[in-house]
Amino acid sequence: MSPLLDRRTLLVAAAGALTASPALSQEKPMSRLYATQMAIIEAWRRQDVEGVLVHLTDDIVWHNSSGLNPAIRGKAAMRTALQAMAKVIKTNKWRLFDYAENGDRIFVEGVDEFWLTTGEHVAIPYAGVLQFRGALVSEWREYFDGRISAAMKAGQPMGPELQDLISRPTAK
Repeated sequence: MSPLLDRRTLLVAAAGALTASPALSQEKPMSRLYATQMAIIEAWRRQDVEGVLVHLTDDIVWHNSSGLNPAIRGKAAMRTALQAMAKVIKTNKWRLFDYAENGDRIFVEGVDEFWLTTGEHVAIPYAGVLQFRGALVSEWREYFDGRISAAMKAGQPMGPELQDLISRPTAK
């Protein structure tokens, strides 16, 4: 066998091994952090406040307004905030486009899309970081443009730029 043929055989075998590698496949294996994030999303889609809270530490810190308002601190305060939100949201379609993990943190990009009980449709592109302590979320930081939220809550229509941002496929 010629050295050239041996190299080709090795390259083809290596390419096959790389393609079969789970780390390089299109679908990410579901990690513990991502599974918890999805459980929180599913609970919130049902407006199940207790279903969200079960995934949080008692001393959770939630920065939910990109620094515009003080952080919500503690599970009791989080319960109060979520209950207030649930009263004005008729239905929601919160979804993630992508995520990455680093140790005990998950970084997400997505859209929080919902319909208010007053009829307005709101879609807010955002990024977020969830910090875990063990199996539970201990800090939750969300980053979004509050101007988009305020405009849509006031009944302004969704522009094409926003439509482009929220029309991406969801993470798998």
